[in-house]
Amino acid sequence: MRTHKTLAILGALLTASAMAAGPTPDYKPVTAARLANPEPENWLLTKGNYAGWSYTPLEQITPANVKRLRPVWSAATGVNSGHEAPAIVNGEYMFVATPHNQVIAYHAKTGKVLWKFVREVPEGLGALHRTNRGVSLYGDKVYVGSIDCMISALDAKTGKLLWDAQVCDWEKDSAYITSAPLVVKGKVLIGPSGGEFGVRGFLKAFDAETGKLAWTRYAVPGPGEAGFETWPQDGQWKDAWKNGGGTMWMPGNYDAKNDVIYWGVGNGAPWLGDQRPGDNLYLASVLAISPDTGNIVSHFQYHWNDSWDWAGMNAPTLVEFNRSGKKVSGLISAQRNGRLYWLERDGKGKITYNKSEAYVTNTVFASIDPKTGRPTYNEEAKPATGKTRTYCPSLWGGKDWPYEAYNPKTGMLYVPYNDNHCLTLTGMVQSIVPGQWSAGVDINKLDLSVKPGFDHIGGIQAWSVDGGKEVWRQKYPHSWNWGSILTTGSGVLFAGGTNDRMFRAYDAKSGKLLWEFPTPSGIISPPSSFSIGGKQYIAVVSGWGVDAQWIQGKMEGLAGWEKAVPEGGSVWVFALD
Repeated sequence: MRTHKTLAILGALLTASAMAAGPTPDYKPVTAARLANPEPENWLLTKGNYAGWSYTPLEQITPANVKRLRPVWSAATGVNSGHEAPAIVNGEYMFVATPHNQVIAYHAKTGKVLWKFVREVPEGLGALHRTNRGVSLYGDKVYVGSIDCMISALDAKTGKLLWDAQVCDWEKDSAYITSAPLVVKGKVLIGPSGGEFGVRGFLKAFDAETGKLAWTRYAVPGPGEAGFETWPQDGQWKDAWKNGGGTMWMPGNYDAKNDVIYWGVGNGAPWLGDQRPGDNLYLASVLAISPDTGNIVSHFQYHWNDSWDWAGMNAPTLVEFNRSGKKVSGLISAQRNGRLYWLERDGKGKITYNKSEAYVTNTVFASIDPKTGRPTYNEEAKPATGKTRTYCPSLWGGKDWPYEAYNPKTGMLYVPYNDNHCLTLTGMVQSIVPGQWSAGVDINKLDLSVKPGFDHIGGIQAWSVDGGKEVWRQKYPHSWNWGSILTTGSGVLFAGGTNDRMFRAYDAKSGKLLWEFPTPSGIISPPSSFSIGGKQYIAVVSGWGVDAQWIQGKMEGLAGWEKAVPEGGSVWVFALD
């Protein structure tokens, strides 16, 4: 580990210093106050604000004039694979993280490269995905996780490596990082991926100035901790908790007013629940966490004894909604299991179930308790050891990792969804060996299927948060949807996610298509918006790959779709002509 780390640091320092020649713009430090109330002209957080809205108040680009949107600049990132990070903007600085441990700083208005940071990827690293979902900002630093389990702090103006800290151990545990960090109260929070390798999930908090570890919170409780009783206590599977999954591989959201973090927890490991009998807290859950201590304040589990790889890693969006004539502080989330959840939260972070609705077909849930939200199961659709079972939606869920968006003016939640797909798999017992797949199924025998006569897979749904009903829907007859959504104060909705490489704008109230633009590759990164000198810009990173590309290959045989989408990353920035 020491040799790999030293080489990575030296390589990063050399690359950053080589790119940073010449004058650079001024940089305004990012404070806790700015993160809690970000200016409309900047995009300081992965989802735009702590609440996770993926919304900009900017109104210059409207449904009436969006057809005049034109590219201002574009730039190649120089790498392939899936680009899943948004463009983060502070003043004239734009930061884009890419696959293969790279961060590029651009001049946001012109596209000039200000600096580039590259950490060498160690030989032998076995990550399933070499993607990155973004950077975070605080003070005069940029924070980024790496697939070799490090969290790094970079000088925002030069890209110089200031400190790094080890989050996980890729050689020993096969963990790796794809998540964007989240900075809360001077702490940098991040968790690893790796559930399919038997990683026990956790979240760590580091001092933003020094990199010193502040606390660690495991998603799967150990002996003596609350929730441990939901794991096997004896017998063949009594040690299941040690490799139980629950990796926390997506950034959370934060209630700054009440000082509570909400973080999503991933799927169980192995996938087969009969190898870890019990509810298995806190798999497939949302946790309310104290940012000071990492203590769990409350939780809600979307489904118990997860056996479908329906990870609950997407943190719910913080909203307020009306119930019985009263405003309720709530959480809303379209989960991978195919249900859209309305949860309530109080000032201390206690989470309670309000309601849920199916937004895609689910063949697993036989019923839902209307008071608790707890499902009962159709056992014939629950994967198990030595059994071949089929369930819908498939493991990619009604919505995979891409972000939904909430618009406070329309009162709608916009969901990028996929329907009419199922998965058949046969369960087995697999040994946990570092660097080897151990999910309890043969990865080469995952049998994806589509419903006979299906009219579409992907699309966008708009739901009324107060009314709890779907308002409109856009269907994609020949594509899945792998794209996050951005919505604006003027009522425009931006989205990519389709295999035709298009970046699109819709009317947020009606769903009408208003504009589209073809990029060189498909778009699976979240769009963002910013303004400089009074001019509004829309930014998005194009770069197809990872699961989206794998599924595309499967759909060739299932539906005759084109086998592959061109790969290759590029940043695109648009404004009105």
